[in-house]
Amino acid sequence: MNSEMKKFCCAKLLLPFVLIIFSVNISAQELYPVAVDSFPNADFQKDTLSFSLDTSNLVPFFHKFSKIVNDNSGNINILHLGASHVQAGTMSHRIRRNLLFQFPDLIARRGMIFPYSAAPKCNNPNDYLVKKNTTFGLVRNVYKNVEKPLGVTGIAVYTSDTLAELTIFLKDSDLTFVTDRIILLGFPDSTWVTPTIVIDEIEYFPVSVDTADRRYIYDVPFIKDSFDIRFNCPPNGSFTLTGIFLDSDAPGISFHSIGVNGANSNDYLKCDYFEKDLQLINPDLVIFGIGINDAAGSSFDTVAFERNYLMLINKIKNVNPDCAFIFITNNDSYKRVSRRKYAVNQNGPIIRRAFYRLAEQTGGAVWDQFDIMGGLRSMEKWRVAKLAQYDRVHFTYSGYNIMGDLFFNAFLDAWEKVKNLPPSN
Repeated sequence: MNSEMKKFCCAKLLLPFVLIIFSVNISAQELYPVAVDSFPNADFQKDTLSFSLDTSNLVPFFHKFSKIVNDNSGNINILHLGASHVQAGTMSHRIRRNLLFQFPDLIARRGMIFPYSAAPKCNNPNDYLVKKNTTFGLVRNVYKNVEKPLGVTGIAVYTSDTLAELTIFLKDSDLTFVTDRIILLGFPDSTWVTPTIVIDEIEYFPVSVDTADRRYIYDVPFIKDSFDIRFNCPPNGSFTLTGIFLDSDAPGISFHSIGVNGANSNDYLKCDYFEKDLQLINPDLVIFGIGINDAAGSSFDTVAFERNYLMLINKIKNVNPDCAFIFITNNDSYKRVSRRKYAVNQNGPIIRRAFYRLAEQTGGAVWDQFDIMGGLRSMEKWRVAKLAQYDRVHFTYSGYNIMGDLFFNAFLDAWEKVKNLPPSN
């Protein structure tokens, strides 16, 4: 047993809630939409949050969560931050739905979204739809040369079309989010531009514009299912959009998700306005899903990986020093070595250990996705079961939903065990 795992086993002796099996009042069928016995290589009994010895941030987070659940007052903000697994939105929204269905009186704002599919060949989360009437340019934090200053979303779309318009459709009718304020994050590239919001054919102008923070703030009525953004670019003018924040002061739970296809641990460090934008979210908990692209190459630099992560965590702590962290380990994956031929990515166990070290250094917890799904070479078995895609890196829609259910499983079980513990240990 390596030293990282030993330290987490020591934590288990002090905290009996560390290695546990799910036991909340939700049926197994709801949490496991595919029967457990159809996954001979998976180990769902390992579906747990493994805490480090330092629980000084995680235990207070769960205490705050309990207070909001019991009192129906205050706000909890959870941020899922990652790469393509998060941009796809399926796993994130599964966690969001499970969480808000469990506590239906605590549905708050939808929070940060981005119109990914406004750009060519860019996929959108499945809980909202984006339509455009013109071509938009794209900038992502994965580019070697980032042409425009980016914010917390790590991505931007831009247009100079005088009639450019986006329509956002909120698709999940089972969740009624509270929105009475919309904040557009962005900036004109030269000539002054004033975007407007259109709801039920009524046009709303910003009540406030903060050029330093790059925010356009709109007071709006209740949004039933859609709204439009008109960019109103004058001739020779253009506008760059870096985020849309669906805001409200209503109490409850907000689950935000931010992902950029191809992003690694260094890419969010390139975003000049990361901290400034993150203040809108002010996360109480960040769930990290960054690492699959770091480990994709032939060589994996664990020192650089951990250094980048710690720098990113420092940025988050500059916004909220009390923020708690959960690290999702990489899933098992394969590399394409030639046409129709794939080889297992041997970096899987290496980066898994790095996540445990990061949790130890930051007082975080680990959700060991790699171990749960069966460890090295398990992704091929998930693919055969039609739960992973042909590339052996990404899951299918069903696979992501299972992972979302399993994470929710572990989160609720940890909360049940932690909420009665004293604030510090």
